Amino acid sequence: MSPSPPERLSRLSPRAGQPTPETREELRRRLRGLIENNRVMIFSKSYCPHSARVKELFSSLGVDYNILELDQVDDGASIQEMLLEMTNQRTVPNIFVNKVHVGGSDRIFQVTTAHHSGLLLKLLQEDSAYDYDLIVIGGGSGGLSCAKEAANLGKKVMVLDFVVPSPRGTTWGLGGTCVNVGCIPKKLMHQAALLGQALLDSRKYGWEYNQQVEHHWETMTEAIQNHVSSLNWGYRVSLREKGVAYVNSFGEFVGQHKIKATNRKGQETFYTAAKFVVATGERPRYLGIQGDKEYCITSDDLFSLPYCPGKTLVVGASYVALECAGFLAGFGLDVTVMVRSILLRGFDQEMAEKVGSYMEQHGIRFLRKFVPVTVQQLEKGSPGKLKVSAKSTEGTETIEDVYNTVLLAIGRDSSTRKIGLEKIGVSINERNGKIPVNDVEQTSVPHVYAIGDVLEGKPELAPVAIQAGKLLARRLFGASLEKCDYINVPTTVFTPLEYGFCGLSEEKAIEVYKKENLEVFHTLFWPLEWTVAGRDSNTCYAKIICNKLDNARVIGFHVLGPNAGEITQGFAVAMKCGLTKQLLDDTIGIHPTCGEVFTTLDITKSSGLDITQKGC
Repeated sequence: MSPSPPERLSRLSPRAGQPTPETREELRRRLRGLIENNRVMIFSKSYCPHSARVKELFSSLGVDYNILELDQVDDGASIQEMLLEMTNQRTVPNIFVNKVHVGGSDRIFQVTTAHHSGLLLKLLQEDSAYDYDLIVIGGGSGGLSCAKEAANLGKKVMVLDFVVPSPRGTTWGLGGTCVNVGCIPKKLMHQAALLGQALLDSRKYGWEYNQQVEHHWETMTEAIQNHVSSLNWGYRVSLREKGVAYVNSFGEFVGQHKIKATNRKGQETFYTAAKFVVATGERPRYLGIQGDKEYCITSDDLFSLPYCPGKTLVVGASYVALECAGFLAGFGLDVTVMVRSILLRGFDQEMAEKVGSYMEQHGIRFLRKFVPVTVQQLEKGSPGKLKVSAKSTEGTETIEDVYNTVLLAIGRDSSTRKIGLEKIGVSINERNGKIPVNDVEQTSVPHVYAIGDVLEGKPELAPVAIQAGKLLARRLFGASLEKCDYINVPTTVFTPLEYGFCGLSEEKAIEVYKKENLEVFHTLFWPLEWTVAGRDSNTCYAKIICNKLDNARVIGFHVLGPNAGEITQGFAVAMKCGLTKQLLDDTIGIHPTCGEVFTTLDITKSSGLDITQKGC
């Protein structure tokens, strides 16, 4: 119960003064030893009243603790700097319980309250010897990134990953949504559709072919799934090479540091860890109507569907809905999109409507302001026939039609409700299952962190999860203080006419900065490659939103056209560097490219001038 004598711990560092790199590593190693070998380790200063309160707390609980008074050792300042690197906390007291960094005085009293169910006592009751330094729940982009980086730092790491089959029975391997049922197969199917358009364009460029051109769904899906399988295998090999234990089981918390892993056969195994990272991602949402789970599919099923979907109804207006509708139409299928309200909610609405308009002009039917109410099976088959009844969201009108396939793309739900978070006091948003975290991805429970799509208020993108996971591991295990920057994250919607953007939508920019403080530059443009083919003049569109109060800094970048993702990636780097309108004007464009239009923008929206282009 009494603290360790300061004079004994003062031998922690060999000499005062600024440590050399070698001394720093020795300092880090010895600090780790103190943290890992003491049930409670407090880094304090003898005159600090907050430290005194914490000591009194542990004494009142009858808990032994070790203490290092930083003002009574030769190089307390160097130790405090090293603790800052390791914990992202400069102040004292700096407290560890059973190897877990709990925080300072305020935090230790917070986790002792009834609101947190006496979390401190639970931490103290846990055995200080854990099976792993870190267990990651979820084998997607973020989870794998975090696990591999922690292993690189010499930690003992486990990844628990289990794919609950979709209602249609679809499952997949290691790698998460992006690799298996998201970015990778989506982009490949988008490319397949673009190749079909290129075949049509090629005749105008002099290519002649007599053979009837047809698309074979089965050939495409087999090739794509072979590639996905190679990625699954690569991830498993990578984990093995780094010494990360991979367990194909469903993880569920049963104690503060204890998790139950249930495999496909229902066999249960229990593991303990000092720290946990929740990276369970999201799964597609269903409508909750008659026939939805029985007869409809989602993006979980589409990319490995063993037959061509035929006439398809896509329900939803998310980027998933529009991307899937786009490439299915590109294969020559009859496609209808049923939209409850607006397209691409949360995206720039001018750009969203231009995306929808282009798709509509190229044969995709849109049913606006309708929602399905029942889905009935008329015929079984591959595909079969389904009758969909829908009602208007603005009146009493009802409609019916028959489709071969109904694809639901109405949003996704976080996979957080069945993993025992409530048992250990991790707070979630009850409405959407998202996990609130602080700026270092720490949940309401100090030793539990979360990354990726389960985070509340953060971009749901694989590269974001990868970056966050890597940086989290470095912070947890003392390699870095760097936090993930969630500002100005670029992305692209891979619809038939691609939409790339970085920064704020026009609506959000007006909300944040007010319209009078913004200048919007824009233009239509005609890609040179489209001219000979006779494709859609003055359809592609470029727009930047500038903050007049900050040297006309670019706060929103938007492009609608071919290769939008490749264009946006480069400009996103420029925005990280503080891109302004003047810097764009000073940049010489590469001619002839689509990206060069951003170096010659000179028409503002406020001017009302014509933005159609007459030539190059």
